[in-house]
Amino acid sequence: MKIVFIGSGNLATNLGKALYRAGHEILQVYSRTAENADDFAELFECSATTDIYNIRCDADIYIFSVKDSVLERLANCVADSITDKLFVHTAGSMPMDVLPVKRRGVLYPMQTFSKRREVDFSVIPTFVEAENEDDLQLLKTLAESITESVYVLDSEKRKNLHLSAVFCCNFVNHCYRLGEKVLDGIPFSVMLPLIDETARKVHEMTPSDAQTGPAIRWDENVIENQMMMLDNKPEMKTIYEQLSKSIHNDKL
Repeated sequence: MKIVFIGSGNLATNLGKALYRAGHEILQVYSRTAENADDFAELFECSATTDIYNIRCDADIYIFSVKDSVLERLANCVADSITDKLFVHTAGSMPMDVLPVKRRGVLYPMQTFSKRREVDFSVIPTFVEAENEDDLQLLKTLAESITESVYVLDSEKRKNLHLSAVFCCNFVNHCYRLGEKVLDGIPFSVMLPLIDETARKVHEMTPSDAQTGPAIRWDENVIENQMMMLDNKPEMKTIYEQLSKSIHNDKL
């Protein structure tokens, strides 16, 4: 398929690599900054533009991979000149109907992406939705060319999926950062076996069954002492207290 990307960030770059390797042709990329557009274009041997009104009209599919706050505006700009092609966005939290065309859909690969880190796209669960059955089949075919895990999911359920991903990925990673702060010179690498084993456990048991630590058994002596250690970090102390209560109450 012939593809135009609107956006050149982490997700767009990784998705572009997967599609390019699968034999799809990336015709063009739009990015707000020339440097990012040129870097993306060099990867995929395509043209680049920083003018949203200068988008090619000969692609099969237009993939919008941008911040939620600008998605609708950019889609409307492109729709000024292109109305009969399939528009798709990659946002987990945005509805399909934010795209102002009849042929519209969603292609949401649920993973954390960084430009500097390669991922195995073939195992990434990818969720698709489309306004009509023909475009849904087209999107499924596109997704199945890069991953073995393709699911049809509507916008309302995808919001729940995205919220769960925020808890399971973004918040967990921030807890890593908070843990790093209190190590006081001890290398964070000593935590990696613990992190890896925690992740491995939920492949074999539910998160509820995998939970350990002072909060699950409500070890007040440990909890109180650790909260005292955070007296000079009031925000972290609040997070520690709220998470401990949440863990304990989840078992009640």
